Amino acid sequence: MLNYKMKDIGYTIDLPYGKLDISGDESAGFRPFQLLVSSIAVCSGGVFRNILDKKRISYKSINIEADVVRNEANVNEVTAVYLTFVIEGAQANVEKLEKALQLATKNCPIVQSVNKSINITETIKII
Repeated sequence: MLNYKMKDIGYTIDLPYGKLDISGDESAGFRPFQLLVSSIAVCSGGVFRNILDKKRISYKSINIEADVVRNEANVNEVTAVYLTFVIEGAQANVEKLEKALQLATKNCPIVQSVNKSINITETIKII
């Protein structure tokens, strides 16, 4: 069970890796939407990386750029997340990488948990 403790501003939780401060005030912790988008990006990125490794597709690095669309008229909800996987030194063509990314999307539990309410678009950029 996760246990969140109220602070003067926001909440905190102690996790095995360390303390995580969460707040709507960016000066007091990570904002909830930042954690949501980070969870989507990093879960998908981790699954994608594992698939590339299993398929023995080598690469130098993978960075993820995230653009977020929010609906200010409706409680500022996150309506779309656009992820660009920037892959450096990939030893595969874009088609193989896109197939691996599609497989990652299908196997990422966070993406599968939110994709009915948040439009998630993932693309690849090779450098």
